[in-house]
Amino acid sequence: MTEQTWTVGGAGVIDEMTLRHYDLAGFGKPVGLGSRPALLIIDVQYRTVGTTPAPFEAAVEEFPTSCGEVGWKAVGHIARLVETFRAKGWPILYPHVAPKKSYDAGRLGAKVPAIMDIPAKGYEFVAEVAPVEGDVLVPKRHPSAFFGTPLVSYLVETGADSLVVTGCTTSGCVRSSVADAFSYNFRVSVPADAVYDRSPVVHEVNLFDMAQKYADVTTTDSLLPALSELPARN
Repeated sequence: MTEQTWTVGGAGVIDEMTLRHYDLAGFGKPVGLGSRPALLIIDVQYRTVGTTPAPFEAAVEEFPTSCGEVGWKAVGHIARLVETFRAKGWPILYPHVAPKKSYDAGRLGAKVPAIMDIPAKGYEFVAEVAPVEGDVLVPKRHPSAFFGTPLVSYLVETGADSLVVTGCTTSGCVRSSVADAFSYNFRVSVPADAVYDRSPVVHEVNLFDMAQKYADVTTTDSLLPALSELPARN
């Protein structure tokens, strides 16, 4: 049986039959890192965690798009990855939600109307993992960091051959970005404790599915030693 490598969220919600079926079918083989990784920090803005850690019920009173305390726990792990990437001189890119205008409503605004009324503070990057000079900002208006953005062009320019994907939500912008990265033939790693969602069950199910099809799902503690063995950027 393939061992689960993620330890956060709704661990254990995947039933034994599902695990057995995917194992028998040969899904979920590890791909590994490339030699030139880039870090994606997706939508880690106050709108997704709140300005201070708070339980979900309180967090959504401030921003309806907030995931609450689980987001702040992930921020701590993302900060560790940021430190390593900066020390190695590797690229860090920030796909993020741009402030919504009335003409942005589309189907998402119809599905989740509250998303259209987020205060300006919500769009600011969380200070603990905020971009610095030289990082790449990628504003987006749809779930995937690749859809309608120049992200691939930036990644080609940096010479990246693999991506470490962090941020939120696991089931939404992270998952859609991971699937698109896979489609572009990037090696993809997802540290399970550095992504977050408003539901632990949804979080866990999407981690499982990404691990079977599109990415190596691991933890920050497991990923950092592997990253440390790669050469720094020249």
